[in-house]
Amino acid sequence: MEVDYGTYLVTQASISGGRDTETIVEAAIAGGVDVVQLREKGRPVRDRVALARRLREPTAAAGVPLIVNDRVDVAVAADADGVHLGDEDLPVPAAREQLGPDAVIGRSVSTVAAAHEAVDAGADYLGVGAVFETSSKDVDDDEEGIGTDRVRAIAEAVDVPFVGIGGIDTDNAADVVAAGADGVAVISAITAADDPEAATRELDAAVQTGRERRGGVEA
Repeated sequence: MEVDYGTYLVTQASISGGRDTETIVEAAIAGGVDVVQLREKGRPVRDRVALARRLREPTAAAGVPLIVNDRVDVAVAADADGVHLGDEDLPVPAAREQLGPDAVIGRSVSTVAAAHEAVDAGADYLGVGAVFETSSKDVDDDEEGIGTDRVRAIAEAVDVPFVGIGGIDTDNAADVVAAGADGVAVISAITAADDPEAATRELDAAVQTGRERRGGVEA
């Protein structure tokens, strides 16, 4: 499927200020989010399946791809559009075999070599990071704060779309996109915001600014 990866929400109810994930996702959709990834680390698989099924209707109605973090089985059970995989998850070819040729499969990478490997394995898009230091996602020290220079290097190395992730907000999103990312994936910048809808709109505006900068003078 054709996907615009500009503004990409990764859900995590534990930092939503007591609001449920459905409320955050609906607000993000109203704000123009492009992709929703169901993450919800720490919740039982049964709960994640139920939540993914509840999110399927509003995301489908809005034409927003629903991606499941890590769990191919949850993606299948909820009829999600795809899955996002990390180092500890199924290999991309195994996920493709289970999900089929039309599924959207993403892969987390932090280096140019890993990006090449993921693309060769058949990943449709990449999540590159952590670009900046982050408290929302557990990453190894050598994978945190890779910076926009690494983003630029990966943009020059591969032809598939990718989002920058890790410590990204409205203040630095444009820099990440100007460096070559197709968009930005965020957790707290939307989920923890007082007004998730407005936060999504502001993030989208920053992404558009980054795209304009990339089209003119590189950051």
